[in-house]
Order: sequence, then C-alpha cells, then structure tokens
Amino acid sequence: MVDTLGVAVVGFGWMGRVHTQSYARIPHHFPHLSLRPQLVTVAEEVPGRAEEAAAQFGFASTTRDWRDIAADPRVQAVSITAPNFLHREIGVAMAEAGKHLWIEKPVGLTAEDARAVADAAAKAGVQSAVGFNYRNAPAVEAARELIASGEIGTVTHVRVRLFSDYAAHPQGALTWRYERERGGSGVLGDLASHGADLARFLLGDIASLSADTAIFVPERARPTGATAGHTLATGELGPVENEDYVSCLLRFASGARGVLEACRVSVGEQNNYGFEVHGTKGAVFWDFRRMGELGISRGTTYQDQPVSTLYVGPAQGEYGAFQPGAATSMGYDDLKVIEAYRFLRSIAEGTPHGATLADAVHSATVLDAMSRSAESGSWVDVEVPA
Repeated sequence: MVDTLGVAVVGFGWMGRVHTQSYARIPHHFPHLSLRPQLVTVAEEVPGRAEEAAAQFGFASTTRDWRDIAADPRVQAVSITAPNFLHREIGVAMAEAGKHLWIEKPVGLTAEDARAVADAAAKAGVQSAVGFNYRNAPAVEAARELIASGEIGTVTHVRVRLFSDYAAHPQGALTWRYERERGGSGVLGDLASHGADLARFLLGDIASLSADTAIFVPERARPTGATAGHTLATGELGPVENEDYVSCLLRFASGARGVLEACRVSVGEQNNYGFEVHGTKGAVFWDFRRMGELGISRGTTYQDQPVSTLYVGPAQGEYGAFQPGAATSMGYDDLKVIEAYRFLRSIAEGTPHGATLADAVHSATVLDAMSRSAESGSWVDVEVPA
C-alpha cells in the first residue's frame, strides 16, 4: 500500500525548483517507498513565479504568503527554500503547525536560529531533513565507511575545500546574500556549512578551531529590479557586509587535525569541492566534479604507496537506485533526490534518516565559532550541542 503525502514548497528560486523535481522523481528511483509525495501548493512572493511553477510541475494551488501553507490541512510536509533570514520564522511556524520540514542549510543566520527550529521540530514530534547534499554522494559514504573500518589507519589530518566563482564578477548584484541582516554570514553559511558537515560526517566532532576571513570584493551594485540567480547590475554601489573567504584550522575530538577553506570569488574555480583524508596507513580523496570516483591509498608500503581509483556502484549508498553498474555518472540533482527519499522515509518510519536539524545545529555551532575566532584572532572551543 502506498499513502499520499501532501507537500508544499516555500520559495521557488533555483533550490525550490530542485526540491520540486526531487519530489517528482521519488517514484522513479524509490518505487518501494510507502509514501508518494503530492505537490499541493507553492509559495513565492515574486509575482507570477508561483503560477509558473504550478503550470510546469502541477502544484494544485499557489500563494504569495507562506502562512497559508502553515494553515493548510492538505499539507503534511514542507520544503523551506526561502532566503536564510526567513528560515527561523518559517521553520518554527511550520513545525508548530505539525508539518515535517525539509529545510535548506544553514537554517537561519546563527546557531541560535538553527537550534530554535530544531527545538520546535522536536517539541512537535515532526521529522526533518537539511540540505547537506554532498554527504549523500555514494563515494562520500564509501569514504566514511573506509575511514571507520581503519583501513587507512588512525586519521591524522584532513583538508576540506569549497571553491567557487559564483560571486567573482565585480559587477555581481548586491543581493540579500551580501547583507548581514538577511544573509547573515557570507561564504561561511553558503559553502563552509557544507564543509563543516562533511568534516564531522567523516571524522566526528570538531573540538576547537582558528579561523580567518576576508572580503575581496568590498562593494557591489544595487539591483534596480528583481534579480534571478547571480545577475550583473550597474546601480548605485553598496558595501558587501559578509565574508568572501574563510580559512580555518581544525582540531577534532579524536586528535586529528584539519584545514577547511572556502571562497565564493575564486576566478577559474567552478564548484571545486572535495576532501583529502590522511591516516597512518593510507589516504582517501574525493572531488565533487568527479563524484563517482574515490581515490584510495592503502596497504603496508607507506612511502611511495600508490593511489587506486574506486568507481562507485550499486554496493555504495543509494547508487543502485539510479544506475545498475559502476562508473556511470550521477549528478547534483540525484543527491537531492536521495535527500528527498530519506526525508520521506523518515516520515514513513518515524525514525531519522540522513542529515537532520540536529546536524544543522552542529554545523551552525562550528560556523559561529569560526566567526568568533576571526573576530578575536584566537583559537576557540566548539561547544558540542546537547
């Protein structure tokens, strides 16, 4: 028996579209799931955008006010893909209305915001999912298992990188992403949040850190109308209020050391995301742009020990739901389909699967510590959330 689950999407920019497409693909890749998502309504304040979404994807209704969704009995689960400054208000309201939450990272502007949404969800007894999609890559899950098995020995150090050029153009519009009040942090919340989650997913809790941040494009042109994506603008210049770049030294509770570096203005870098984990007997390497490959060095040679390539296949993660054999490429959107599946599975079984609001609180706590460290110029301890 398959039950219908009414879902809604709040905010229909790029990520709202990705969530919607992911819901639509659930029956194709996970036909055994006991819940079938039904697109009930979409909320978007930009005139005409919700109507376009309904016409393309089949939402039964539209609204410009997300509060209508909180009051809608047809909706049991909500995707929150609105700007960061709205995450807390919308997330808490939806949880209090008894809606399950799939919310994009970083879940608000601070760890306090993330914790407020997590507490509301726990109090309401609803399930949650958070958009830490890179941990869903089958190769990343294989790396985690390899590390945990001890095949590369005791982990000594890790490097996590997230370099992008999406904000590199100096004429990029001064949107909400560059404002403290609406965007909160800059590359910390946008990219380093993924890095903090990946580091913890692979190696466990971060105990302390030392961070440095910088703004390399200090002014941008204010947009003269609605902006879509990373549009160019020629209006009056205004200040960029949050960081373009962060580098951070990490000390893990295990004793391992790490480096996390993220930048949104890296010319020549297009989604250069990945990690290198070194241990006393080997190492493991992953690059998002070659998502289905995992570089592995293991053995007893130590010096001049070679690196082999594992092409992930049906034995790793959820790969088998997409392709029958190894080395057939998966893509970014597939990771979000996995995220949607685990969200719906959590609802169906009443048990969390995948990244949850608890993981968002952990990541946000690390980000807050990075901000404090960058301001003070010193090492700071990372409080492990209860």
